[in-house]
Amino acid sequence: MSRFLNVLRSWLVMVAIIAMGNTLQSFRDHTFLYEKLYTGKPDLVNGLQARTFGIWTLLSSVIRCLCAIDIHNKTLYHITLWTFLLALGHFLSELFVYGTAAPTIGVLAPLMVASFSILGMLVGLRYLEVEPVSRQKKRN
Repeated sequence: MSRFLNVLRSWLVMVAIIAMGNTLQSFRDHTFLYEKLYTGKPDLVNGLQARTFGIWTLLSSVIRCLCAIDIHNKTLYHITLWTFLLALGHFLSELFVYGTAAPTIGVLAPLMVASFSILGMLVGLRYLEVEPVSRQKKRN
């Protein structure tokens, strides 16, 4: 396996672990969301919305962790890429369309993580295309 894919796998595990922490925080205390993320309209944040955000974050975390385990599964790889695209779209829309988020570190951090992850996964696609061919050559 290429060094780049190993680094990408480590990145995905790290992001998944952080997301699991955010999930726990969303279930434990919903004030986390309006103090850190949705500072533009904190009155819209309630316990139900926080738990829904937590489940969405947990699902993304599980998908990313599974991709790190089986990075050569192209379907899982593409689904993982979509988790980052959806996260980027969500936070950008909350920031620029709905006005529920302000450009604080609580919003900028997930935007940067999603952006770097998308970039890394797009570069990683090139390595996925090359590796199966090189693996077959080694077997012959």
